Amino acid sequence: MIATSFSSLSRVSVVALLALFAMSASSNHADAARPVKHAAHAGQKAKGKGHKHALHGPNYHPPYAAIVVDDNTSQVLHQENIDEPRHPASLTKIMTLYMLFEQIDAGKLKLDSQLPVSEFAAGQHPTKLHLKPGSTIMVEDAIKGIVTRSANDAAVVVAEAIGGSEDDFAKLMTAKAHALGMAGTTYVNASGLPADEQITTARDQALLGRAIQDRFPIYYRYFSTVSFRFRGKDIHNHNALLGQVEGVDGIKTGYTEASGYNLVVNLRRGDRHIVAVVLGGTSNAKRDARMRELIDEYLPMASTRRTAPQVTEGASTGRPVGFVTSAPADVNAPR
Repeated sequence: MIATSFSSLSRVSVVALLALFAMSASSNHADAARPVKHAAHAGQKAKGKGHKHALHGPNYHPPYAAIVVDDNTSQVLHQENIDEPRHPASLTKIMTLYMLFEQIDAGKLKLDSQLPVSEFAAGQHPTKLHLKPGSTIMVEDAIKGIVTRSANDAAVVVAEAIGGSEDDFAKLMTAKAHALGMAGTTYVNASGLPADEQITTARDQALLGRAIQDRFPIYYRYFSTVSFRFRGKDIHNHNALLGQVEGVDGIKTGYTEASGYNLVVNLRRGDRHIVAVVLGGTSNAKRDARMRELIDEYLPMASTRRTAPQVTEGASTGRPVGFVTSAPADVNAPR
């Protein structure tokens, strides 16, 4: 009797264990089949939260490009793949701010103007200021939020305030880029979120980095914002070289899975002035290290005398304006 009961209990236990195993297998399958967020968005979210660990495996090699320009002479001191198409990621926001500075300069907006936040703008992910639909944000706070946190919601607020819609604003951005001589650049949004059609080049980003400070020297200073306080919270700049490398005063970082880790830097040291761009870094740390190498190697070659005119808008159908000569490509340059 005891043996029979024990045998029955054993069979029940086995059945129960098999049932639990089946449930576990089913659960694991469901997890595997569950939709995964776009990798580029996930990477931006991690960056926005300040995570420093690598998100990629050893085979992650986004397309690389780099340029160093002597702003005093317009000479290209270093170049690698500078006219090859690349995704700008959040470097897009440099042009978004160029367009905003233009509105302020023309008196159409003021730093204390309140911009309305639409439901579409508030819904932008992943890096954001968490603006609420139906609220407003002051222009100066939008600028600082874009410069520091690279806030996508603030970028769309600006786009809608100037262009009516983000799509129409992107068309204005592209037209402005071409007027500046950025022949290899097309914008389709104001934030830099992943879009196949949104492309630029290292040369174009260097040109924009020079143009925005030539045209708006007062407002350009916002790019040197290390941190600012917004609605009770301190928000810090993603640019780790700002305040750490002598002479660096901005300007912008960017990242998506397709673009890799991007950086445009402006540096003034003594009478020398360079703008440098690195596109396609494999991590924040490696991108920043590469930028430091470029600064150390090429800043001593920069002129101490200004001979180049300012970068200005104008019809340009040929070679991009703002550059007068180029150095040979460094095909063996370390990355």
